[in-house]
Amino acid sequence: MARVTLLGTSAALSDAQHDYTHFLISGENGRSPILIDCGSNPLPKFPRLSIQFEDIQDIILTHAHADHIAGMPNFMTEMWLLRRANPLRLYGLDSCLRQVDAMLLACAWDQLPNPFQVDYVRVPEQDRAPVLENDDFRITAWLTKHFLPTIGLRIENKINGQVLAYSCDTEPVPGIIELAQNADILIHESAGKGPGHSSARQAGEAAAQANVGALYLIHYPPPTYQNIDGWISEAQSAYSGRVYLCQDYDTIEF
Repeated sequence: MARVTLLGTSAALSDAQHDYTHFLISGENGRSPILIDCGSNPLPKFPRLSIQFEDIQDIILTHAHADHIAGMPNFMTEMWLLRRANPLRLYGLDSCLRQVDAMLLACAWDQLPNPFQVDYVRVPEQDRAPVLENDDFRITAWLTKHFLPTIGLRIENKINGQVLAYSCDTEPVPGIIELAQNADILIHESAGKGPGHSSARQAGEAAAQANVGALYLIHYPPPTYQNIDGWISEAQSAYSGRVYLCQDYDTIEF
């Protein structure tokens, strides 16, 4: 089966146990690893997970807020220091990729000797926009309702037909229901009731309306700063299926 490895689960305020929300998806036997967002540098976590940075060829960036892209300069510079040679593809909306490019230039990426190739793949700013397809996955984007242009993702496992939906940052919007319709798993943000975000109950409402198999709450305030003991029961007040509160380093198979 394909696997999701959660590298971080917090909203824009993190703590020692909860890094900013970002994760890896990988196909059968770890094939085709794809990084979703990069709010902090994930490279130090890779040895614990037996991940080789050279295997990461694709990164999808959902939007240009710091907790989703700020790790890119350090991640790329450290891979360069480790003599990465193979190209890296970055996928995202034009507005997001322009911000990432400006950030890399601000960190003098273009002045490094012999940097590895970076290709920008622009995702159309529309619902049902094709993002990436390989032997393991077909990934499509929907627009969310956030403070700036943002995409959520529908990720189809081409081997077994199962579907993982990721809301990304959003307040309730009909497109998220379409994105998640009949998905086996919905990973939905739960930073709190908007604007621009959703509460755990609103995530449960989306899961119920989309008829998903299971709901995973992510992008929540870390318990260092807010009591989240009621997050699961709040989601269950609107959704009768299985509900989980994501933790860093959790894995989900689909």
